[in-house]
Amino acid sequence: MIRILLAEDDESMRTYLARALEKSGYEVVSAATGLEALPHINSDRFDLLLTDIVMPEMDGIELAQHAAQVAPDMRIMFITGFAAVTLKAGKAVPQAKVLSKPFHLRDLVLEVERMFDSQSVSGLN
Repeated sequence: MIRILLAEDDESMRTYLARALEKSGYEVVSAATGLEALPHINSDRFDLLLTDIVMPEMDGIELAQHAAQVAPDMRIMFITGFAAVTLKAGKAVPQAKVLSKPFHLRDLVLEVERMFDSQSVSGLN
């Protein structure tokens, strides 16, 4: 099963995304901040880091750069509502996928499936 570490500071968004991904067959571990996600990256194995970029304490770009050092095989997808931040993320972590808010949950699940060449049926309409 594909394991996803989700770092999102907005509680309702975090819950919403985690439920959609779990419904689509992924195992999701959620963290409210980049700092909260760090111990998970350091002690566990994940296939994907799905992180908001703009978060307090440690932003998603810093988190992704740390993940790239500790777990170079982990894939990275940023989610953001800020266009200017998207450019910064693309330069800082060029191999990462960036998904701009707002997006439909189906789009998120399809992007994750593409990243892993998954043939699973998402169940989202």
